[in-house]
Amino acid sequence: MRRSSRKSGSAAIPVTSSSGVSDLFRCATSKAVSKEMERIDQLFHAYMDKSLGMVGPEGIESFCLDVGIDHTDVRILMLAWKMQAEKQGYFTLDEWRRGLSALHADTILKIRKRLQELEKEVMRPTNFLDFYVYAFCYSLAEEKQKNIDIESACELLTVVLGFRFPLQVGKFIEYLKSQNDYKVINLDQWTSFLRFCNEINFPSLDNYDAELAWPLILDNFVEWMREKL
Repeated sequence: MRRSSRKSGSAAIPVTSSSGVSDLFRCATSKAVSKEMERIDQLFHAYMDKSLGMVGPEGIESFCLDVGIDHTDVRILMLAWKMQAEKQGYFTLDEWRRGLSALHADTILKIRKRLQELEKEVMRPTNFLDFYVYAFCYSLAEEKQKNIDIESACELLTVVLGFRFPLQVGKFIEYLKSQNDYKVINLDQWTSFLRFCNEINFPSLDNYDAELAWPLILDNFVEWMREKL
């Protein structure tokens, strides 16, 4: 009689197929994502204004207090950019989910850490231009509004650009507050000022060429600067 190669009582070792491993991995990942989203939703409801069904100004202030930043800090604007929030001072559930899930931040502690990474992300040249344009559009209070008033523009420039180009921003704000020709700033003027900061030697302005189709407001700013030198 042929002796069996398997010892009596030993269990067969199951062979797991690669597709089975993939299914297990997908299942575990799906559960982890589901748990993460559940915690993100819990955070949303902790700050949500129940009468609005979204996080409003008071909720954002409480959120900032817990995260450890001022509600005027540029990082809260960066977070709004990541959420692609549409209305200034308000976050919907979808926007909240979009931003925090992209950051993989489902607790206050994680949000604090991820904000540092978000700063680095925003500071990449292509991302910063998108963020800078977003900041302008986010500040438009009305649906068909295309301009922001000078006072608001000065405040926004300080927050969004002041930490990168303090000299240029400081002088441009000084000019805007002293002149009487412009009551509002449009998007073209706004984006052109960022290009001005990136390309023009300051404060010498020796490479500024008014023939290169700069907005008139920047021609006037340069003339004002040269008169003060």
